[in-house]
Amino acid sequence: MQNEIHVPIQSDSDIVAARQQGRSFAAGLGFSPGDLTLIATAISELARNIVEYAQNGEIILRSLQKGTRRGLEIVASDRGPGIADINLALQDGYSTRRSLGMGLPGTRRLMDEFEISSHIGNGTIVTIRKWGG
Repeated sequence: MQNEIHVPIQSDSDIVAARQQGRSFAAGLGFSPGDLTLIATAISELARNIVEYAQNGEIILRSLQKGTRRGLEIVASDRGPGIADINLALQDGYSTRRSLGMGLPGTRRLMDEFEISSHIGNGTIVTIRKWGG
């Protein structure tokens, strides 16, 4: 099994591809069906943000090992406009596009670890991790 997969994101069809590849990759790592759904949902949210706000970017899937625990790291990166106020963007209900605003806060709740870095004019990188048994 590969340790890392790169999925370019430019369109809605790429969101579907990233979700499917993420689910398959996580299944290969031994995640439960429930965790597979959470992982696929988180990937969809991050990929949709790339398409909506930056037009193109990338999702990277990586296997992790910490002692006997296996995990999955997902990195969503783009070179879009960046996020002016990360704290505001992480609040439930906040959205600049009149959507439900569940993307980043929802993704943070679905995963075990969540990190975000964003610079105006230089894009955003979101790194999330899910740990298995």
